[in-house]
Amino acid sequence: MANERLRAALLERGVSIGDLAAATAVDPKTVERWITQARRPYRKHRYVIATFLQVDETYLWPDALTPEQVTAAGESEIIHVYPHRWAVPRDIWGRFFTEAKQDIGLLLYSGMFLAEDAGMVKLLGDKAAGGVRVRILLGDPSSPQVAQRGADEGIGEAMAAKARNALVLYQPIRDIDGVEIRQHGTILYNSIYRADDQFLINPHVYGQPAANAPVLHLKKVIGGDMVSTYAASFEKVWDQATPVES
Repeated sequence: MANERLRAALLERGVSIGDLAAATAVDPKTVERWITQARRPYRKHRYVIATFLQVDETYLWPDALTPEQVTAAGESEIIHVYPHRWAVPRDIWGRFFTEAKQDIGLLLYSGMFLAEDAGMVKLLGDKAAGGVRVRILLGDPSSPQVAQRGADEGIGEAMAAKARNALVLYQPIRDIDGVEIRQHGTILYNSIYRADDQFLINPHVYGQPAANAPVLHLKKVIGGDMVSTYAASFEKVWDQATPVES
């Protein structure tokens, strides 16, 4: 049985067997066996291959890592844990988005603490103008999910109003190339803030505003799958969301 995932990754990135052989310092025939016979490379080679192709090691070789290794890699993805969102210093948010080179993503219902911060909004616009893709997912104020979240927090219709206000507050950057805003009607188990391979995850707690819930600062590590899990969740919501016209 061939390793079709490895073959596809090479084709998608325009990498030849010779290129991969040179990157891993092995014979091209060894690379061919990795593909055509699904031979599993040594762990040191798997790490180099995953990094070189910019894919997860567990995607190319799902059964390569033991549960203990996956757990250890996942723990290594945790940079810091904050007891509350309000405990995350503003300069952390600033550095977080400033360091992004390719992709910034926000998945929330309103995130008013960011939308009301003119400096943060300007930073997002500046990053988009500099070539970073900025995607903002706001709650659809007409959705039952937003209404339910308002009820759960005890603020009723104020949640929908906050989602509407957030959209207005992002108006100054909505016409900048690279800024995309969509509205979603999903149950939001976590607010997700993305800057390339770093994530700030704000789990939601029943009956509590998001500001009172913890925040996990994560960074992707080869072999770990925590960041990949949240990244996949973000993309799934994005694909289902409705674009907001400028």
